[in-house]
Amino acid sequence: MCRLFGFRSAVPAAVHPSLVTEKNSLLRQSREHKDGWGIATYETGEQPLVAHGLGPAYCDPDFERVSSRVSSRTVVAHLRLASVGKVEKRNAHPFHHGRWCFVHNGTVKNFTQHQHEVEALIRPDLRANIRGATDSERCFYLFLTRLAHLQSLEGPACVEKVACALAETMGLVSHLTDVPGQERSSMNFLVTNGDVMVATRRNRTLFLSDTAPETGKRPHHLHGGPPTPGTQLEQFVLASEQLSGEDHWHPIDEDNIVGVDSHLVLHRWKVQELCAKP
Repeated sequence: MCRLFGFRSAVPAAVHPSLVTEKNSLLRQSREHKDGWGIATYETGEQPLVAHGLGPAYCDPDFERVSSRVSSRTVVAHLRLASVGKVEKRNAHPFHHGRWCFVHNGTVKNFTQHQHEVEALIRPDLRANIRGATDSERCFYLFLTRLAHLQSLEGPACVEKVACALAETMGLVSHLTDVPGQERSSMNFLVTNGDVMVATRRNRTLFLSDTAPETGKRPHHLHGGPPTPGTQLEQFVLASEQLSGEDHWHPIDEDNIVGVDSHLVLHRWKVQELCAKP
């Protein structure tokens, strides 16, 4: 079990409160999720800048140093509690390929027994990029394989096609690994190319905030309830747990997918609806 954080903004902004100073910041959560951390930012150009640490974030000065310097329009952060694969850099999140960056909160059930079957679903040239031993990295390259069937992996991305590729990934993996009557694989995925950002909820908690991390202020057009699909947001913030005790954190429903397009317009889908599309 891990923890993830995603941030997308119309303008570059600081995320230091969410990562370090909030009541339930990632720094505090790292006392439990202690097997390394990663932060990816999109600052200049199209490629993400990725920093990793292999120790607990709360006692690693690099985590706070990196967090304090980040001011970006797109940020992804991850805390790892290792379930599959040793604590080493090749198994550390975020995973990235080209413009795409990916983190996972959860565990694929019975992964060892089905690893080769999952790998067989990945396009060979993408499979060749796998370096680590985790279920998460393989889910990432399976996602890229499915997305490549729908659009190019380069250039602009369609938010609905990204969501469809994530839904297909969840369906293919769960079909191979889950056993009826037993606990389902937990697959909270978050993926971005710096413009589009999409996340899934399956068997782990996920929350959406409508408040800017650096100011604590809510958008003027929202009055207590969660933002509705079709709303153009100023900022889009996702986290595995509520980072503060305030009421601006809204739970994402189980088996739902939430995301924003390149214009920060909010979208939500049920996984079953996406999987049913031709």
